[in-house]
Amino acid sequence: MPAMLRKGSRRARGSPEPVGSAISSLASQLGISKTLRQYSVITSWKAVVGEQIAKVSKAEYVQNGILYVSVATAPWRAELTMRKKEILEKISVTINRGAVKDIRFR
Repeated sequence: MPAMLRKGSRRARGSPEPVGSAISSLASQLGISKTLRQYSVITSWKAVVGEQIAKVSKAEYVQNGILYVSVATAPWRAELTMRKKEILEKISVTINRGAVKDIRFR
């Protein structure tokens, strides 16, 4: 029986569970929490790096904990490579620790 319908659960007592909690719980049950955190890095790229950097770069995908980012020019690629540690820290704070362990700029 699903967790939300078990006797003694919040729903059974008439007190609805917050949507965010329900989604987190479902993602954990389905084993996709890590994948969702990684996807949120891609969708939040502009919020993490700012508008200027987002104009010249695009977070494309995460594979094995590595975020792959396309960059418009070689000078920007060099700049972002130098700022990799700072960007990883922002990802950890903004999104979630452990969502990404490294970044590859290409």
